[in-house]
Amino acid sequence: MNDLLCLGIETSCDETAAAVLGRDGRLLGSVVASQIDLHEAFGGVVPEVAARRHLERIGPVVREALAQGGIRSEDIGLVAVTRGPGLAGALMVGLSWAKAFAFARGLPLVGVNHVVAHAHAAYLHTAPRYPDLALVASGGHTDLFLLEGPREVRVLGRSRDDAAGEAFDKVARSLGLGYPGGPAIERLAQQGDPGRAPLPRVGLFRDSLDFSFSGLKTAAQTLRRQGLVPQDIAAAFQAAVFDQLWERSALALRQTGCRRLIFAGGVSANGYLRERLGDALRRQGLALLVPPMGHSTDNAAMIARLGLTMYEAGERSPWDMGAEPVIHPFKP
Repeated sequence: MNDLLCLGIETSCDETAAAVLGRDGRLLGSVVASQIDLHEAFGGVVPEVAARRHLERIGPVVREALAQGGIRSEDIGLVAVTRGPGLAGALMVGLSWAKAFAFARGLPLVGVNHVVAHAHAAYLHTAPRYPDLALVASGGHTDLFLLEGPREVRVLGRSRDDAAGEAFDKVARSLGLGYPGGPAIERLAQQGDPGRAPLPRVGLFRDSLDFSFSGLKTAAQTLRRQGLVPQDIAAAFQAAVFDQLWERSALALRQTGCRRLIFAGGVSANGYLRERLGDALRRQGLALLVPPMGHSTDNAAMIARLGLTMYEAGERSPWDMGAEPVIHPFKP
């Protein structure tokens, strides 16, 4: 094949994923094997269980992704893999597999930052255009950062406690909705009235665009113990999350001069949040860029997208690259 094909591998948490992306942006294959059924009984992800399932699924998932596009393993020219942040054991499975695959075939290897890759999922159907302001909200992260290039990332704000997706899961559990909580709260909120469940709005921290969802989560749980109906709490909680995401993003847009906002990560699959952010941005003459709905949650297409962009910018990773469960300071 004349086109450089990138194999992306993602195992940072509880999704075993592989994808094949062409240099021209063609997504030839993408497979995500979910572990929700394994972790649902625990109300969250169990790291050791996740790592074991990755070991079982990584080979078959890669083979299925290749088969979707009629791709042979010898057609692959580049391997991109998540190096962090994430669960240590889970990351090691994907990283070890990707190293072995690339080393055996003499292929270049690029390790990428999972959070930055979420933002690049918005570039799956359009070429990257820097600078862009990115808001990545998921179960483990709520980060607001300026993308100045594939490796040039300037963090503007982060959650000081619970991530937005984590707060969704915890509030959902208190409402008896099970795991994962985000989709359940979105569905229930459609039946509720946010005005019937007063929840606090977290103001800006001095000289900071940081987020905080812990107090909001606790307030929602308290309302439930006081007897308010779940649908009103769900609607009010979802509205309060939007207000905080928008307040920080709007200020960051003014400070950076960016004309569009990337909204990515698992929380960006929430239709209510997508719609309200889009409306708010349009009223200011700005644009919202989101990943395709099927690529908002963890996937390997976003890993391949960022890996390919980094490779074209001259990036190569060493064979002794290790997993970085916590990447600090923030590195792409």
